[in-house]
Amino acid sequence: MSAVRRSHHGTFLRESLLAFGPHAGAHRVAIRASVSTLVPLAVLLLIGRPEWAPWAAFGAFAALYGRNRVHLSRLTMQLTAAGVLVTMVGLGSLVAMLPSPAWLMIAAGAVLAGLVSVVSDAEDWHPPGPLFALFAFSGSASLPGGTLADAGLATLVAAASAAFAVLVGSAGTALRRARGLPTPPGELTRDWTLRAGRRVQLRRVARYAIGVLLAGTIAVLLGIGHPYWAMVSALVPVSTATLAAGVVRGTHRMLGTTLGVLVAAGLLALQPSALWVVVLIVAFTFGAELLVGRNYGIAMICITPLALLAVHLASPTPAEVLLVDRLVESIVGALVGIMVGFATRSWNRQRA
Repeated sequence: MSAVRRSHHGTFLRESLLAFGPHAGAHRVAIRASVSTLVPLAVLLLIGRPEWAPWAAFGAFAALYGRNRVHLSRLTMQLTAAGVLVTMVGLGSLVAMLPSPAWLMIAAGAVLAGLVSVVSDAEDWHPPGPLFALFAFSGSASLPGGTLADAGLATLVAAASAAFAVLVGSAGTALRRARGLPTPPGELTRDWTLRAGRRVQLRRVARYAIGVLLAGTIAVLLGIGHPYWAMVSALVPVSTATLAAGVVRGTHRMLGTTLGVLVAAGLLALQPSALWVVVLIVAFTFGAELLVGRNYGIAMICITPLALLAVHLASPTPAEVLLVDRLVESIVGALVGIMVGFATRSWNRQRA
């Protein structure tokens, strides 16, 4: 029996945790994401407004959508995602105006995660799910609050960045047309049906909402800063089709974050200038998109310092606080997501 168990563990490590997927043209989306991040951040540095960087970064997430889409389908998907992301920044900035926004951020984040998952399923988003939308909402809600004018400014910055990302995403098609090359078909189809077996799954909506609500609540009750990191991390395990895949993704999140925190600690110890922080953010963006489809855990080694450097650029915080918060929040969120997946594992069998 012990030999069988060791064999299963070895298979789990080789085929799941350590699996490395095909390249599948990842460099193209990595270039789009890097350019879409670099230009807005460089503009903000030039005008002396690095504190606006998170809003610009949230808008730039639009570049991540439509990895394998072409022509109108990628454009349509990125426009939809951009609209959702900008809306999330605006709503989050309104929540940030409150004296104590944490609890409303958690409750609204749970509802919005479920709603965005419906849009994602119906339009067959890639990457799927509400992770980036929730990040945009909860991250904006966690920034120092201001006035209604500040919320409007945040929305405008995110919208400008998202518009540029969509423009970058359309550049490939324009170049192919200019060179007289054929444009592969790939028209986007929508399916908003809620029936069993269709893309829109209400059980998945419930999983997202429960995971976000539990992770955010636990993080606040524990008194950890940046509870939105736990909320976002909780989405990772519950976004998979099976419990086993969720355990793998959650484990990837925890191990990759741990290594990424060590990388970020070394970089922050060097006290890089704002210019170097932007250069590093762009480099890690490229690395993250190059790896995320191949091994999520390895990609997290890039994603973690990317997130920490972006926060540091917007509002410099003691490095030890950022590092501890990121590590603890990510572990809390991933564990909550795995537990939600375990508690609802029967839903997979019922759907099948």
